[in-house]
Amino acid sequence: MRWEEILKVIFPLLEGVDLASCMLVCKQWRDIARDDFFWKCLCAKKWPSTCKNPDPPTNTYYKLYQNFYKRPNNRRLLPPRLSFDDLEFFIDIWSEDRLIFSEVVAGQVLQSGMKPPPGTSNVINYHLEAPEFKMTLPVQPRFSIPISHTVSVSVLVGRKDSNKVARIVNKSVFDYIDRTSYRTLAFDYLDFSPLYPFVSGIRAWISLLFLDDGNDGIIDVFGIVMDFCDAANTKDEVLWLLDLLDWK
Repeated sequence: MRWEEILKVIFPLLEGVDLASCMLVCKQWRDIARDDFFWKCLCAKKWPSTCKNPDPPTNTYYKLYQNFYKRPNNRRLLPPRLSFDDLEFFIDIWSEDRLIFSEVVAGQVLQSGMKPPPGTSNVINYHLEAPEFKMTLPVQPRFSIPISHTVSVSVLVGRKDSNKVARIVNKSVFDYIDRTSYRTLAFDYLDFSPLYPFVSGIRAWISLLFLDDGNDGIIDVFGIVMDFCDAANTKDEVLWLLDLLDWK
């Protein structure tokens, strides 16, 4: 039996990764391994119905297997159409009915990071240094909030390139205080454009960062953090997410 015939007996028994490796051995092996019959055998194991028609659903069974045999782990995003230079954020915070913080913040400021003040807990430092992208804003001057008060936040974002505005958080209440990480948290579900009807259930999280000053009845706020950790963990992912909002 010639070596070509031996390979034609062995190749149909191989898994796709092994058959692809055989294509790297030499030109003769590659020419034999690219025979679409072998790849049809592999497709018949994974997707039997694709082999019921006379022709493959793509140009070749090799192409079909190559494209779909595994889910990509890290799909590369196209460059976002937005940039933080195009954005400004309108942030308002109330304690009961009293407005205690109201700022228009340029997008470049929110993405530039924040240096915590002396006395900040290690837990907050770790949170701020984590690789997941987050928007941060140091609060100057700092403000204090009695724990017994109801504190709420609203965040709108404006596009300077189109003079449109979208809502990120709509008067959500900080209803959870995490004393172990020195954060109080609020969230709201994002409103997406009707052009993307299948995108939903993604939350914007707002955190107030505070110092441990020994006063259990009051929190001393020094920073604000906003992230979309349900769905976006890089700068480009956040910009794409903001681009999908219901801009008006």
